[in-house]
Amino acid sequence: MTTPDYSLLTPDCVLNALESIGLRCDGRLLALNSYENRVYQVGMDEGDPVVAKFYRPARWTDGAILEEHAFVQELVEREIPVVPASVIGGKTLHHFDGFRFSVFEKHGGRAPELENRDTLEWMGRFLGRIHAVGALKNYQQRPALNIETFGTEPRDFLLANNFIPADIDAAYRSVSQQALEGVRYCFERAGKVEQLRLHGDCHAGNVLWTDDGPHFVDFDDSRTGPAVQDLWMLLSGERADRVRQMGDVLAGYEDFCDFDPRELHLIEALRTLRLIHYAAWLARRWDDAAFKQAFPWFNTQRYWQDRILELREQVALMEEPPLWQN
Repeated sequence: MTTPDYSLLTPDCVLNALESIGLRCDGRLLALNSYENRVYQVGMDEGDPVVAKFYRPARWTDGAILEEHAFVQELVEREIPVVPASVIGGKTLHHFDGFRFSVFEKHGGRAPELENRDTLEWMGRFLGRIHAVGALKNYQQRPALNIETFGTEPRDFLLANNFIPADIDAAYRSVSQQALEGVRYCFERAGKVEQLRLHGDCHAGNVLWTDDGPHFVDFDDSRTGPAVQDLWMLLSGERADRVRQMGDVLAGYEDFCDFDPRELHLIEALRTLRLIHYAAWLARRWDDAAFKQAFPWFNTQRYWQDRILELREQVALMEEPPLWQN
């Protein structure tokens, strides 16, 4: 696969790419907040602006991207509020000068008010509907979210590439190993739980809220995994707050999809995996100038010291009882 550098994705290249599939641009181009991919709002000669997403080279195969598009289309067909890739010339994935891109309708909205109990229940209803569809079949080309892909592999990458400062390398090795042992213990306590197609990165930043409710966007991290992965990032605050919030989410969720309470054992384990994976995600992108500009605090002594403390906290949290409902 050709892997062009994002520095070659100039404004002219973006506009020419859209023109190559028959869209007529008016020259207006606005870069949107995205680091993994490059995303632009592009003005059209006629009609509303569109959003063009240029996928990070070599991250996903074409087949994996198309699986994501197909899943979102399944949701659209069931009138679930998501934003699908537009079909242009019979395709949702296009190629231009080595780049791969898709086009989406522009949708406005604000961040959901997760402190509002009705909002959480509303979110839960739609996540229940998404998961009911996600459980119908499995991904064939997109990887699963599990201990290996989100824990062991990212940790091994960080250690093999000497990102951890030498004087605290041993401390990071030790605490990250302890953390992964804690994750395994949580998964053992949960037992075998259902694996389904997920949003994968369901936090407030990937939900556009309007008076009609939520629109779920950016399924780029969609994977197969346990349902609770799409629920725990909606929770915040002290333990009592999170118990109440989970109750609100599940009040809506279980109108459409059963929830296995054993998955509550996985919340802190999944948080731990996300922390390890996120550090490795930044490390893998560190040769991208946009990352150095956006995340100047990464790969400093203080950053890795904080990660060690963070993982120590997670080791303790994974030993606590799960968020059982009152």
